Amino acid sequence: MKKVIITLFSFVFVATILTSCREKKSTGEKIKDGVEEVGEGIEEAAEEVKDEVDDATDGN
Repeated sequence: MKKVIITLFSFVFVATILTSCREKKSTGEKIKDGVEEVGEGIEEAAEEVKDEVDDATDGN
């Protein structure tokens, strides 16, 4: 009986630790992260277009 109680306590303890350590973001932080990701994607696309244009004009 003692093993069962200790095992259950251990599971509850681990579950509590894992769920409480999760980073919680506010809605504003989520929006900011999304905007930053979109901005980075646009920058990368612009660089790829620039590289393609440079490659196309180098052939002259």
